[in-house]
Amino acid sequence: MAGKRGTKESSSEGKWTFLTNHAHVLITIAQKPTARARDLAQRVGITERAVQRIVADLKHAGHLTYERHGRRNRYKVHGELPMRHPVEGHCDVSGLLAVILYPGAGDR
Repeated sequence: MAGKRGTKESSSEGKWTFLTNHAHVLITIAQKPTARARDLAQRVGITERAVQRIVADLKHAGHLTYERHGRRNRYKVHGELPMRHPVEGHCDVSGLLAVILYPGAGDR
């Protein structure tokens, strides 16, 4: 019915998340620093090419560096840097990672 709220299911329902793909890639790298682009893409649910662009963005911003180990990269997340949006800019990345990776750690 037109004009009646809540009667028609939204086309985006179930398709959005609170965190961006950039955050998802960074969190996944923090969990597994030697993950391949293919592994990251599968875990996050995006293409390998999208992962490559995100990793490049994160490296360019200084949030991520890497060293080559044989045929693999070993990533290092720089959690001491602030988050990028003004709403959360007063927090550093390590705070987000702590909440996601170690839930309840501060409750002890």
